[in-house]
Amino acid sequence: MSPARTLAQLLAGFALVTALVPAPAVARTNYDGNWSVLIVTRSGPCDRGYRYGLAIRDGKVFYEGSLAVNVDGRVSKNGVVKVRVSAGLQGATGVGRMSRDYGEGSWQGDGSAGNCSGTWTAERR
Repeated sequence: MSPARTLAQLLAGFALVTALVPAPAVARTNYDGNWSVLIVTRSGPCDRGYRYGLAIRDGKVFYEGSLAVNVDGRVSKNGVVKVRVSAGLQGATGVGRMSRDYGEGSWQGDGSAGNCSGTWTAERR
């Protein structure tokens, strides 16, 4: 499997949760809930873009989909988000800023996918 295709699958898994995860009864941060994330490649051989879902609970970013992907991320109280996504030897790091209903930032591949990078946007669902 090519590095570009594997990173594409990694990014696909990065966000596949949205509609099926119930929102918490009481949000602990302004960002808690379900989010739809659009990931766009701006440079490198990775696939052009994907839209998937993530959940944020108490400021921690979660992926609960079926792919073997690790997500480790947090949204600070002032909306700064940092996320690390990995699968095997490949990974990507995303940074950006969230508001109550919208987020945006950039991502950079590493490992064998280090030549891919792009942007991401998120909308609350």
